[in-house]
Amino acid sequence: MSPIEIVATIFGLASVYFTVKQNIWCWPTGLVMVFLYIFIFYGAKLYSDALLQVIYIFMQIYGWYHWVYGDKERKSLPVSRLSHQQSRLWGLVAVVGTAGWGYFMINNTDASFPYADAFIVVLSLIAQWFLARKILESWVLWIIVDVVAVYVYFSKELYPTSILYIVFFFLAIKGLLEWKTSFKKQAPVPGHVA
Repeated sequence: MSPIEIVATIFGLASVYFTVKQNIWCWPTGLVMVFLYIFIFYGAKLYSDALLQVIYIFMQIYGWYHWVYGDKERKSLPVSRLSHQQSRLWGLVAVVGTAGWGYFMINNTDASFPYADAFIVVLSLIAQWFLARKILESWVLWIIVDVVAVYVYFSKELYPTSILYIVFFFLAIKGLLEWKTSFKKQAPVPGHVA
C-alpha cells in the first residue's frame, strides 16, 4: 500500500460518486485518479491497465466536453439505451478485443494476468465510451469489470485498489438504478446511435 494508491483511491471514489449523481465533477476528479493509476498499475506489471489509464485521460476530457456541451438536439445529454443490434455488435467487439489484446500481451510482455487484464481493459474502454455518451448499459459493464478487477488487484496485493473496486461495484449498481430512473422519466431520444 502506497500513499499514491491511497490518494488515487480517494479521487476514484469521488469520481464514481459524482458520475452516479450525473455531476460534472466526475470528470476532473477522474482525471486525477487515472493519472495516478498509470504509475500504480505499471509498477504492478499490469501494463494493460496502465495503458488504459493513459487512454482514460483522453476519454475523461472527451466525456467532460460531451457532458458540458451535450448533443445537437438538446442542451444537456440525456440517458439513452443501446438497441439489440448495437448490444450484439459491442459484445463481439469485447470478445475479439479481449482475445486479441490478451494474445498480444502474453506473447510480448511479462504482464501479470494478461487475459484477465485484457478483459478489464477492453470492457472498461467500452464502458467508458458508453458513460461519456450517457448510455445506461455502461453500468452493467462496470459491474462486470469491477468483479474481475477485484480478483486481479487483490492477487497483485493492491489492497486499497481492491477495496475501491468493491465500492465501485456497489456504486455501479446504484448508478444503474439511478440512471434507469432518469431514463424512464425523460422524453424519448429518437434514433440514438452509440
